[in-house]
Amino acid sequence: MTSLRQVFAERLNPASGERLAVIDIGSNSVRLVVYESATRAAVPLFNEKILCGLGRSVASTGHLGSEAIDRALKALQRFKSINRILKVRNVKAIATAAVREAKDGADFIAKGEKAAGAAIEVLSGEREAQLAGEGIRMGFFEADGVAGDLGGGSLELIDIRGSAQADASTLPLGGLRLIDQTGDKIDKAVEIVDQQIAKLAWLAKGRGRPFYAVGGTWRALARLHMDQSSYALRVMQGYTVPTRAMTSFCESLRRTRRLSEIAGMSDVSRARREVLPYGALVLERLLKQLQPSEVVFSVFGIREGLLYSMLPPGERRKDPLLSFCEDFARLRSRSVEHAHELCYWTDALFTRQGPAETPEERRLRHAACLLSDIGWRAHPDYRGEQSLDKIAHAGLAGIDHPGRIFLALAVYFRHAGADTGGHAKFPELLIGAVNRRVQKRARIVGAALRTAHMVSIGMPGVIGSTPLSYHGQKLVLTLPRRYADLDGERLDRRLDALARLVDRTGDVRLA
Repeated sequence: MTSLRQVFAERLNPASGERLAVIDIGSNSVRLVVYESATRAAVPLFNEKILCGLGRSVASTGHLGSEAIDRALKALQRFKSINRILKVRNVKAIATAAVREAKDGADFIAKGEKAAGAAIEVLSGEREAQLAGEGIRMGFFEADGVAGDLGGGSLELIDIRGSAQADASTLPLGGLRLIDQTGDKIDKAVEIVDQQIAKLAWLAKGRGRPFYAVGGTWRALARLHMDQSSYALRVMQGYTVPTRAMTSFCESLRRTRRLSEIAGMSDVSRARREVLPYGALVLERLLKQLQPSEVVFSVFGIREGLLYSMLPPGERRKDPLLSFCEDFARLRSRSVEHAHELCYWTDALFTRQGPAETPEERRLRHAACLLSDIGWRAHPDYRGEQSLDKIAHAGLAGIDHPGRIFLALAVYFRHAGADTGGHAKFPELLIGAVNRRVQKRARIVGAALRTAHMVSIGMPGVIGSTPLSYHGQKLVLTLPRRYADLDGERLDRRLDALARLVDRTGDVRLA
């Protein structure tokens, strides 16, 4: 008989591979992330950050502060214990600008390796920039633009084009470094930032392309922007702001003398508040020079880039969104095989006779099919809203926010019905956050999933022989004789609701 302890152990040790821990020793923070396994859709099992400020005085003294070193070593000792408890055997540890440049960096590394129980790789500026670029590839589908990773000691800039990295540079523009250099006089930092950015002639290649913003300080800026704009989601990955709006926001924030009066600032840690105006300054001046099409915020950085660099080529080429959705379906739905069947079954709706669909919209529809049954264990009255909340805030990669909202609404409508206007507050917010095309597609896909589940009962091996097809002004669902008894009022109503959304009338036919 399987014990409860064995059940939990199996859940914490997925068959996809061995756990992997990444320790990131930055100029401002020291962080541990433990991943379930090294896959294209890697899921963090544990994540902890300690703000140590190792780079606080490197620019002026050339040394890491003794208090910061003590905090960092204590954090590394804790991380070693955590890895032991989680039975992590594969630990990768990296250190960035502060340790790289400090005169006592080598001494700290010797102590840090003992504390962490792992070798620590001190990244060169070039290697740090490369991993930041790999992190963007991990988090975005077919990324193309310039990425910037702002830390406490440096700013890495990388030109990303498909699977290739062109230009990459490291600039000494981290928030802690600028505070140290200027004596915390932000007006003095403007000229320093402008001079450093002006050195990079290659930045002109980024004009009119997305800028991917990475780093805790810039994510804090994005969180404040969300608060001030009453944004519908609380998800950082893929949050996108027009360049002009973000430039204006950053300029306003760095000129503010009383940060405590800014809406949402109470949610920003005190240690982060100190560098926030400098992070705003760097982003503001960078955007004015770069002139990108938009600013896209990313939670994927050098840690995820390190993970991505370790994946085999076949795993790298996988779609990050569909990989995540398939894994999620395997964990939470009744049948991942049925989820795959839904992808092909709904293809029939989007032929030349049906609604138009782009390749990206097809990709999102397939993702919705994979996620369509993840709420089946919830009470029937709440499956829609629970699924919506779960998908809207899931750790999805390879998707923008309109796409994320589409997935959440499609599965919500699969449970609540396509005619639902959103009686609860959160569905109503999401419906209003996307355009009518996205809303309509979510209703169509939701109605199709609702119809399919009425036929298949969520089990594989049924809908493959019950196809949809267009016949003139009718949307026909064909049932073979062995499934004839599945026909009835509820199935007819669901098919009719789907047919109305594609400007047809429903018709169940027996073959």
